[in-house]
Amino acid sequence: MADQIIMVDTSILIDYFRKMDKSKTRLFDLSQKSENLCISSITEFEIYTGAKGEQADFWKAMLSSFIVFPFDSDAALMAVEVQNKLKRHRKSIDKADLFIAATAIAHDLYFDTLNYKHFKNIEDLKLFKQ
Repeated sequence: MADQIIMVDTSILIDYFRKMDKSKTRLFDLSQKSENLCISSITEFEIYTGAKGEQADFWKAMLSSFIVFPFDSDAALMAVEVQNKLKRHRKSIDKADLFIAATAIAHDLYFDTLNYKHFKNIEDLKLFKQ
């Protein structure tokens, strides 16, 4: 698993920020298993939205160590496909989560989240299981 790139969801980053004992976070566990952690540009947007002062400085330093995959044309087309599949099954998903998942699928990445229920209905998403 050390060479596999794992995309982490916003929830994992927020959990890391909030917990005093960083060693008890999913992000810490993932960093022990893989040196190749990444985020979507949508996650980057979510993190920086509302971050001010020291918090913004924390995130700037923290996110500089991550590969950032853009929400590009391939991801946009994948998002349409995923949304159409979900609609056929009468399921829905928040747009930001849809765009993050589509980015992971478009780049054939494993994906980890603390909000499993948000993503469980996306067939092609390779959810990382610890």
